[in-house]
Amino acid sequence: MSIFTKLSSEDDLKKIIKTAFDTELPINGAWGYTQSLATIILPSDIPITQLEHMFASMRAYVEMNMTQNEENRYASINLNEISREEKNLGNEIYHKVHYEITAIKESLYRAFIKEYKYNYGQEEFDLNAHFKKRKESTLHREVIHWFKLNESL
Repeated sequence: MSIFTKLSSEDDLKKIIKTAFDTELPINGAWGYTQSLATIILPSDIPITQLEHMFASMRAYVEMNMTQNEENRYASINLNEISREEKNLGNEIYHKVHYEITAIKESLYRAFIKEYKYNYGQEEFDLNAHFKKRKESTLHREVIHWFKLNESL
């Protein structure tokens, strides 16, 4: 069973995202593990749900790949939103978003890609069995991400 450590909120998220992904996001705050450690969404032209998904995907990639040793890294990391709640607390608006994350161990993923590329189109290659093995090797995890909307949004 894989264990993913919550990321520290001591550093500037904008700098981390810029360094790790060479992109700038209109965010502040923390990694969004709890309401008190919410990721703050700043004014932007990016639709809020899209920005939330982008940042949650980046958090998952940092947790599941970048901070892991080589044998514990995951690839093919995908997020799907399961549900969301809007919480109005005084003058503050929060989104509590529940995501399902799917991923495959990086070493297995590379082997599956290699097997597919090498064997695709060959009569003896059982494509259904290949995708069944990939599905069986896929990790499913659910996470909550808290976002605080900036008052000026």
